[in-house]
Amino acid sequence: MKYLVTGSAGFIGFSLCQRLLENWHEVVGIDNMNSYYDQGLKQSRLDILEQYSHFRFIHLDITDYEKIIVLCTQEDFDRVIHLAAQAGVRYSLKNPFAYADSNLNGHLAILEGCRKAKIKHLVYASSSAVYGMTDQTPFNQNIPTDHPVSLYAATKKSNELMAHSYSYLYQLPTTGLRFFSVYGPWGRPDMALFKFTKAILANEPIDIYNNGNLSRDFTFIDDIVEGVIRISDIIPPMNLKNRLPASTSSSEYYRLYNIGNGQPVQLIDFIAVLESLLGKQAIKNFLPMQPGDVYTTCADTEDFFSVTGYRPQVSIEKGVKAFVEWYQSYYELVSNL
Repeated sequence: MKYLVTGSAGFIGFSLCQRLLENWHEVVGIDNMNSYYDQGLKQSRLDILEQYSHFRFIHLDITDYEKIIVLCTQEDFDRVIHLAAQAGVRYSLKNPFAYADSNLNGHLAILEGCRKAKIKHLVYASSSAVYGMTDQTPFNQNIPTDHPVSLYAATKKSNELMAHSYSYLYQLPTTGLRFFSVYGPWGRPDMALFKFTKAILANEPIDIYNNGNLSRDFTFIDDIVEGVIRISDIIPPMNLKNRLPASTSSSEYYRLYNIGNGQPVQLIDFIAVLESLLGKQAIKNFLPMQPGDVYTTCADTEDFFSVTGYRPQVSIEKGVKAFVEWYQSYYELVSNL
């Protein structure tokens, strides 16, 4: 099939593109290559993708809605996988307008492009951040998500609402995926595992918020990619109206799912696994809870499993080991260039 993948030079976008290309799908990737984090890392990902003859990259910002609409209507895409967004909770506290531009206007541009091109299925990235400070665990798609505690979370909730309106008004099949703490090789430098690894190897302290009393539903990148690919072929509407909670199927062309391990890990335990693999103890700088953070995340993935037959499978030990091996190999290579 022919895929459009937005954010193709990003962490999840790159990994998804590579998997699709290995399966001989045609992929058009777009990315604005912004400077939110190391552009060299983004370019290294892109260099790998461009080795495939059936990959084409377009340097394009999703907020350029006229070009997005032209791209969608001129190309015969079977699927659009929309992963481009301004990421990061803490960054949203200092740069709020970046989130309105990319996550709201950019998402609207993709919806309009898909509507006008009559795309068969739009799959887009939401986030576990939409659940906010709820104490209802595990997080099920049926619980309220009306109280986000960061602007980033608010924009992701808005993405879901915007998609619902397009599904309802224009019969555009959309599926939103609430990702839970994705990690793994080629990850983002602003994410905990990357920052911790870099600091520990450099004998620098790591910041641990809420004195380490946090837990996250860490989900390995390969599990996320497998989930995205499987769900992309399950196009709403489906004969599941009586089996899914109303909030996930209020429009027959609209679905929401969690993708996570469903097994939260204490941050301190996560760091202990990393220390063991690096053979070094971290210098720990314990700090209070930060604005926008939540105490725990935990995915209820029963709905996702019921339609795909898949559950995330990679353990923390195996996943962190894969990241450490990639990190050491990649930065050794970079330092020798």
